[in-house]
Amino acid sequence: MNVVREINKINERELELGISGSWHDEYKDSAYLFIGGLHFDLTEGDVITIFSQYGEVMDINLPRDKTTGKTRGFAFLMYEDQRSTVLAVDNLNGAQVLGKTLRVDHVKNYKQPKIKGEDGEWEEPEEQSMNAKPEAIMDEGPALDSDASSVISLDPEDPMREYILAQRKEEKALKKSKKSKKSKKSKSEKTSKKRHRDDDRR
Repeated sequence: MNVVREINKINERELELGISGSWHDEYKDSAYLFIGGLHFDLTEGDVITIFSQYGEVMDINLPRDKTTGKTRGFAFLMYEDQRSTVLAVDNLNGAQVLGKTLRVDHVKNYKQPKIKGEDGEWEEPEEQSMNAKPEAIMDEGPALDSDASSVISLDPEDPMREYILAQRKEEKALKKSKKSKKSKKSKSEKTSKKRHRDDDRR
């Protein structure tokens, strides 16, 4: 709780003095946050829901007890844009969530947790973890070169996703039916012309 008060005092002091720089500038190269004081029943999804109001969450590490599997009450979270960390620290530090006070602070040098390699040994991850990054869903079906620019990716959590996909399917079905009508019409025209030629030859 002392850290929460200290961060709030620093923010108030900056406002009183009208300082042009900010203590947040020290952390401008890190998009990671430390979140302490989390209720043990909160899941990764719950934490993402709370913190996504200040930016797109790209990675979350919510450590769990190895024997019980329960969360340990703290997490590390990464935003897509570092400026979101400033908003989250200023607005969520000291917030009450399920009766517990959150401690939200910057992390200067976050180190990815080690992972088990093929040989069972713990090793440093080769790539940056992005376990919370929303997956973009590309429209199903082959896209023609002329269609490529019109294909829009959809977030799987978008509440309008199903409606948009249904609209796209209807549009495709309509286009296919128009194409099939045109091809049937052109085939019937070809057969009628062929009949006329055959009749002329007789």
